[in-house]
Amino acid sequence: MLVLLSLLWGGAYFFAGVAVRELPPLTVVLARVFLAAIALLPLFWYARHRMPGSFSEWLPFLGMGILNNVIPFGLIFFGQTYITVGLSSIINAMTPLFTVLVMFGFGQERLTANRMIGVLLGLAGVAVLRGVDGPVDTTQTLGIVLCLGAALSYGFAALWGRKFLVGVAPVKSATCQLLCSTAVMAVLVSIIDQPWKLDVPGANTIWALIVLAVFGTALAYIVFFKILVRAGPSNVMLVTLLIPVTAMILGNLFLDEVIHSKEIVGAVIIGAGLLFIDGRLVNRYFRRQPG
Repeated sequence: MLVLLSLLWGGAYFFAGVAVRELPPLTVVLARVFLAAIALLPLFWYARHRMPGSFSEWLPFLGMGILNNVIPFGLIFFGQTYITVGLSSIINAMTPLFTVLVMFGFGQERLTANRMIGVLLGLAGVAVLRGVDGPVDTTQTLGIVLCLGAALSYGFAALWGRKFLVGVAPVKSATCQLLCSTAVMAVLVSIIDQPWKLDVPGANTIWALIVLAVFGTALAYIVFFKILVRAGPSNVMLVTLLIPVTAMILGNLFLDEVIHSKEIVGAVIIGAGLLFIDGRLVNRYFRRQPG
């Protein structure tokens, strides 16, 4: 299931990369959340969940939709207009590192030695991705910063979910936050992109949007929550180690994106940071050492 989730989310970066070549990023976000919400509604009703009945009941889902969908999806898709699909997925692997810092900043978790090392390794990985020699590539730097902003937003989404969505059924949480995201994005897109003035996208873009929404969002949420229930948050976090592999391979094969050595090295360093944050392999290794 972890491998399946990595394929779904890694593929989501690829299909988003296809869509933003023809459509504005915000319009792609709207299509993703709207179609994903439509795909989840039958399951929502089958499970006999009820829609929130007041604004106060909708508010937790609205906050989650903004922090977990609207902001990060928008930043990632804008970022993908400046950097490759593979690089954007590597940057997003920083999400657990930002989550650690957000949780520590708001007094929710301790910043242990392992986690501190993990954060520092993550920063070193981003430095390698950015490059420490040669002239400043403003375009690439902007793309990296946008995707880092998305990872930070996911960190705040984790904090919001812990505070306001504990005990909510996974399907209800996913469906309601996607409905809220759709409402927010509909307003933004109608003001900024005015999609009715855009040219009709080609068949490849339309299929990319459908796959992105149904498989990369709706189905991925279901798989994610199943792993979360069965194996816990530490295990499901490991998917961030696998997502860049899928995204980089797809981008290389179908979008002719070159995989640079610094991207591989940066991904390995960030992956090492994630393993330190997870802690289990590191602690197991040191327990086996004499003394």
